[in-house]
Amino acid sequence: MARTALSRMSWEGYTLQSAQTASPTFIPSFVYGTAWKRDRTAGLVHQAITNGFRAVDTAAQPKHYREDLVGEGIRKAIGDGVVRREDLYIQTKFTSVHGQDPDDMPYDPNASVTDQIHASVQSSLHNLRPTAEPESAEDTYIDSLVLHSPLPTMAQTMEAWSALETYVPHRIHNLGISNTTLPVLREIVSLAKVKPAVVQNRFYGGTQFDVPLRAYCREYRIVYQSFWTLTANPELVQSKPVQSLAKSTGVSTAAALYGLVLGLGQTTILNGTTKVEHMKADLTALKTLEQFSSDKTEDWQDILEDFDQLTGDHVYLE
Repeated sequence: MARTALSRMSWEGYTLQSAQTASPTFIPSFVYGTAWKRDRTAGLVHQAITNGFRAVDTAAQPKHYREDLVGEGIRKAIGDGVVRREDLYIQTKFTSVHGQDPDDMPYDPNASVTDQIHASVQSSLHNLRPTAEPESAEDTYIDSLVLHSPLPTMAQTMEAWSALETYVPHRIHNLGISNTTLPVLREIVSLAKVKPAVVQNRFYGGTQFDVPLRAYCREYRIVYQSFWTLTANPELVQSKPVQSLAKSTGVSTAAALYGLVLGLGQTTILNGTTKVEHMKADLTALKTLEQFSSDKTEDWQDILEDFDQLTGDHVYLE
């Protein structure tokens, strides 16, 4: 079986089809996820960057994220000389009213969608500013801002998208959408001036692993960001191709699953581990898997084709 379409993958990451920014936006294969980390957020973000992560995902949604502490962790890493801002990919989200805590949201829920977008973006620029001084928010930018989900109507979704477009390319470099279906994604692509650069969806059997949507993303060079990759897929972790890859390379079964998902092409993964040893091991595992795919090309392709059968991707290779 030929793997022409899906073989075009990168172990390092992808350059986004950004909106005319001065320098292209690069998104690494692993993006550090910051949901549900509460008061530990700043320390974990700093640890992740210190141990090699170069991408961070958050949201202007106090219900599940501490975007302010994400910014604190990033500023500490920059201040410590661990990394420069231009070497990081920072992504946040606009979360609509239905996804917010009624008592704690970054905008007036009674305002128009457009005004909600503006207030949310300003709060994110402040939270993710490069230095502690409040005025440094005037100099910051966000690599990608994602709609956390489509709004209740397509008209509202496009109102939000149009408001975000006013920040591109200077304050926001790329736009994306999360928790979306293929019909909604197609509609946004057809209507938007600034096309989606990323789609962040849960990769799991309940949506048949988003096979048609991911094929569409590959066609339009949209990067698919897989989240809940481990939690939602215990059966994949125990599957033959994952177990075989782990045994052949000596990496963990979790890392083997990550590698095979990356092997599907035009895909990155949210990795939200809270353990330093796992941060290090997962990043090292990517290098091990890359070497294996290079040295044992036929073995890698055989394992990946078995994995394609489990996810349904083989249909798009025939």
